Amino acid sequence: MEQRHLGRTGLRVSRIGLGTLTWGRDTDEHDAADLLKVFWEAGGTLVDTADVYGDGDAEYVLGRLIEGLVPRRDLVIATKAGSVPDPDRRFDGSRGHLLSALDASLQRLGTDYVDVWQVHAFDPGTPLEETLQALDIAVASGRARYAGVSNFSGWQLAKAATWQLAAPGVRTRLASTQMEYSLLQRGIEREVLPAALDLGVGLLPSSPLGRGVLTGKYRHSTPADSRGGSDHMAPFVAPYLDEPASRIVDAVATAADGLAATPLQVALAWVRDRPGVAAPIVGARTAQQLTAALSVEALSLPDEICQALDDVSAPVHRYPDQDWSTL
Repeated sequence: MEQRHLGRTGLRVSRIGLGTLTWGRDTDEHDAADLLKVFWEAGGTLVDTADVYGDGDAEYVLGRLIEGLVPRRDLVIATKAGSVPDPDRRFDGSRGHLLSALDASLQRLGTDYVDVWQVHAFDPGTPLEETLQALDIAVASGRARYAGVSNFSGWQLAKAATWQLAAPGVRTRLASTQMEYSLLQRGIEREVLPAALDLGVGLLPSSPLGRGVLTGKYRHSTPADSRGGSDHMAPFVAPYLDEPASRIVDAVATAADGLAATPLQVALAWVRDRPGVAAPIVGARTAQQLTAALSVEALSLPDEICQALDDVSAPVHRYPDQDWSTL
């Protein structure tokens, strides 16, 4: 699999990443082992997880598999911290919480360091400089090789990167930002993506298949064994089952027919090759699904197909994105 630099750093990652959102909950250790083996054998290196996935079980399962299945040196492990199970406070970006969470992640993963450590979301209750100081401490101590953020808006990302450049004694620079990005969700193109490109921050798109909807599996009904058919994941899929999304899914299916490809391959190739993208994160449930996703390595979309998909999925961005004098 082709390797890409993560942002403006020397770290190289496979251009498709493996997500572990369901590990330890819907995906047991046996199935996770199958997924990791298929991914590794295909040349995949980037494995994305978080301390809250499966209440920590995703990291624990990954740690067990690193011990006996895949050499640690062959993987680029990215994890996140900052989400908390508190109804009154969804995110905690305080230095104390983040560094404690990192130590707990390392213990579950059974490793001395993570390759990329990301703040899961912006915490309005903590000064941003305190959050960023925690990233600097983690990198300086060797517990994290690189640092990033997740779910930061454009101004939050720009403020964080600017503070790192200006603050005396701070050496850590943001390597990545993880955001949802697909043909069904292009909101980051308004401000986050331009900021990331300008700052040299690599983009790690989550849900690149539109939470599974872009595969076409929901075109006529909701499969019982799909995420949309499960009680706890159905609300996650539901926002992308409306009429505007259906038109985009149909366009992807039409493009796939013309290319003798699958809708999954077309949708994933579109995201993978967008400017600024380092590696879309694929959250397959089975080894068969992952194999289908990894087959996108052989596909490059023709310019006219990309343009047609751009047009049918284009978000409406007016003022101030367009020249105000023409509105």
